[in-house]
Amino acid sequence: MDAFTQLTAIAAPLDLANVDTDQIMPARFMRRPRDERYATYGFHDQRFTAEGAKRPDFILNQPPYDTAAILVAGRNFGVGSSREAAVYALLAMGYRCVVAASFGDIFFSNALKNGLLPVRLPESTVNELRAAVAAAPGTTLSVDLRTQILTAPDGSTHEFVVPGFARDCLLRGLDEIGLTLTLEPEIAAFEQRRAAG
Repeated sequence: MDAFTQLTAIAAPLDLANVDTDQIMPARFMRRPRDERYATYGFHDQRFTAEGAKRPDFILNQPPYDTAAILVAGRNFGVGSSREAAVYALLAMGYRCVVAASFGDIFFSNALKNGLLPVRLPESTVNELRAAVAAAPGTTLSVDLRTQILTAPDGSTHEFVVPGFARDCLLRGLDEIGLTLTLEPEIAAFEQRRAAG
């Protein structure tokens, strides 16, 4: 996965609470291979009509929000099932960060393991950020994982916390397999000692 250190990008406001993982990644797409089509699976039923046309009234279809890399969501984002594919779909859509007051626990963990940064801030702060990016389409936010600070359009800064192990992996661009592979020399040495033992 790509390392996440600092991101300044257009933010999209999604003024919906309790967005579950089936809304993010409908179950009927779960068996499909993870390829370029994943970008169309994210929020599919909100973004597209039954005939496959884009819904112009859905906020994430509207320019410039359709090019956003930061999503400012409502509380309890990613609740519901444990489907990791919800994170894959958001990444395929171009998101690297989701800001919300709260997240589903499993979604939060899956996001960190796959390179999507979930930023928890107080609900009043998130509401202000969402209002700011809705009022001025194209507004950017800056998120610095090294300092764990989000900078709002007005220049105000907001601290957030990411668990230390997950933060280190994101900064290094390592998933759990990648982290294990960094220990390959030690693993090989252990296996040699064990075989000789």
